[in-house]
Amino acid sequence: MRLLFTAAVREAFPELTAQLLHVEGLRVVSRDASLEAYREESLEHLRESLEIESLKDEPRLRAYRDFFWRMGVDPTKIRPAAEALLRRVLHGRDLPRINTLVDTYNLVSMSTRVALAAFDSATIQGDFTMRFAQEGEPFLGIGMKEPKALRGKEVVVEDALGPVAVYPYRDAERTKVTPETRAAVIMVCGVPGIDETALSETSRETVELVIRFCGGRRAGD
Repeated sequence: MRLLFTAAVREAFPELTAQLLHVEGLRVVSRDASLEAYREESLEHLRESLEIESLKDEPRLRAYRDFFWRMGVDPTKIRPAAEALLRRVLHGRDLPRINTLVDTYNLVSMSTRVALAAFDSATIQGDFTMRFAQEGEPFLGIGMKEPKALRGKEVVVEDALGPVAVYPYRDAERTKVTPETRAAVIMVCGVPGIDETALSETSRETVELVIRFCGGRRAGD
């Protein structure tokens, strides 16, 4: 599978890039004791090392905020994913538990400040293309009761069947990871200001921890 960019997106965001990870042979469950222990250790470290007042000044979080503004999304109302998770933790609130794959990459996202998304490989057809949304285009995100009409400024990732994400903050219901998922495509989501080194480091940490807590292997290994 490839990640393609339309000419319009490439012209508007020449530095925009992302990395795709293909993991197969997964065992995704609701909870896992070893992940729970790792989670508590990770969250304690974040609480000790970060201050909520300075989150907005973290360079990588600022890069996502700037990208949101350029798409017409107010990041003070719809927070970039890593920032939203970190704010919950620093406010002393627990994180929602989805399943072991999603919970694992959420921990990586908080640690690296890089956005991540995952899609069930069985639900995907063809390559991914990153394009601008069409005005009024419907998008059904995870947990939404009905589709939302997009404004046309958003960047959308689609496969041959339609959108899989509004990049880089909302994934589609159709392609979400569940306990039935056996193979997944994980997207390490860059924006202008996040360099390839940061994406590669995040990719390595993501693969390591996903295999540790969900089993499987990177496709081709």
